Amino acid sequence: MKRRIAREKAVQSLFQIDMSSTDRDEAIENVLEGEERDSFLVQLVYGTTDHLEEIDNILKDHLEKWTLNRVANVDRAILRLAVHEMMFEKDIPVNVSMNEAIELAKVFSGEESSRFINGVLSKIIKKM
Repeated sequence: MKRRIAREKAVQSLFQIDMSSTDRDEAIENVLEGEERDSFLVQLVYGTTDHLEEIDNILKDHLEKWTLNRVANVDRAILRLAVHEMMFEKDIPVNVSMNEAIELAKVFSGEESSRFINGVLSKIIKKM
């Protein structure tokens, strides 16, 4: 599975976990729809959920005039995934994680969301 597809499926999995408290293995299986399990997808979902409290604190510190609960659910999943990649996936350049998050926002949310995500992630990168 290509990394872009794995990221899309990771966002879908994280969305399910966030919205319905679905077990992460079940969420992954749901998005795979019979496809073979991908190690990068699992790494992203597990890594994001394992560090969720730390990731959410980073996001809260960089949201202006927004609370994390007010952020659209899919945007929250994209932001969480991107912050996980930027903080914990050392083999992925930060700019790649940011660009991928912006592209994911265009696929799942739209132009407004991609600008919002770009703004939040840019603030986080400046502090890194």
